[in-house]
Amino acid sequence: MTIAYVLNTYPQPSHSFIRRELRALERQGHEVLRLAMRRTELTLVDPGDKAEATRTVYVLDAGGKGLAKALSGALLRNPGPTLGALRLAMKMGKASPAGRLRHLIYLAEAAIVKTRCEDAGVTHVHAHFGTNAAAVATLTRVMGGPHYSFTVHGPEEFDAVAALSLADKIAHAAFVVGVSQFGRSQLCRWTPLSDWDKVKVVHCGIEPDAFPEPAPADPHPGLHLVAIGRFVEQKGQKVLIEAMTALKERLPDVTLALVGDGELRGELEREIAKAGLDGRVRITGWLDEAGVRAEIARADALAMPSFAEGLPMVIMEAMAMARPVISTLIAGAPELVLEGETGWLVPAGDALALADAIATLAATPQDRRAEMGRAGRARVLERHAIDGQAERLAGFIAAAI
Repeated sequence: MTIAYVLNTYPQPSHSFIRRELRALERQGHEVLRLAMRRTELTLVDPGDKAEATRTVYVLDAGGKGLAKALSGALLRNPGPTLGALRLAMKMGKASPAGRLRHLIYLAEAAIVKTRCEDAGVTHVHAHFGTNAAAVATLTRVMGGPHYSFTVHGPEEFDAVAALSLADKIAHAAFVVGVSQFGRSQLCRWTPLSDWDKVKVVHCGIEPDAFPEPAPADPHPGLHLVAIGRFVEQKGQKVLIEAMTALKERLPDVTLALVGDGELRGELEREIAKAGLDGRVRITGWLDEAGVRAEIARADALAMPSFAEGLPMVIMEAMAMARPVISTLIAGAPELVLEGETGWLVPAGDALALADAIATLAATPQDRRAEMGRAGRARVLERHAIDGQAERLAGFIAAAI
């Protein structure tokens, strides 16, 4: 099969799971055309991301004149379907804070995507996220382009179902994918009962070969934690800092590495300084995949204090490296993190409960931690190996076409 991946901004440092998925499809003999709307504004540090950027077609590189030419050409060649797509774009634009003009641009992008797909002999389009990439895929289909599907990760899509016209996108899709059973349940809320069988689950995947049998953490005094993610409100890093503050006297030798960056970095740095945690909490900035894995390898456990997620890759990677996980009890996390077996689950936003879980981890004998790590590794390799998940996705695509 020849599959087009329609994406908003690609590649991105936090979207390596997309790269793994499409490369797994290529290993299975499928051709994948990468169609992204725009280039990232972030500096790409991972060699894999840099390589992907060279293989990606960027739709907005066509410029305003190119977009206008593509849309006018579509109107001349296929007026009926294109006008139908225009009506849908205006309906979606009315519901969205982005407005109708932005959705008119999506329509023009869809005209370019349709032409690219025709030229490449694309048999199916797949998009990631239920946002503008799914809008472009939907409009491409209504204009007469290939069948499409899209993966919804959450939590952003579930926070703005009406504004994203998610129900319309699902209705026109051949199928739609959640990354967890929790995600599927949320998609079913916006899908007629008669169409529930078109809502699938395909997990984001890891490459088992990238996670050989791990060594235990290097010997070090105390307890060392790592947390990984963008510095934004939903990731809850401030709650983790509050938990570390609560443990200052109780467990003075607990340390933390915060891997990531983002708009809240300055505020988090101020909170760390205000709490007197400068020697105990370290911010690394963005790291490539090797750097992230090195930080996990140094740690005794992963802490994930998020308020909202889909099913985070960082949990999978930490478990693949046989590290226990302390996670908030949200979304798809309990599908991987089993209380007392592979880690601990705490209520989101509860700094004291998070501190207690860290203290429980600190009091857990090293051999028991290792046993939990091995259980987590077995669980994630069984459920999230990328080749198996890509094969599952390809099977759904083949059935749809």
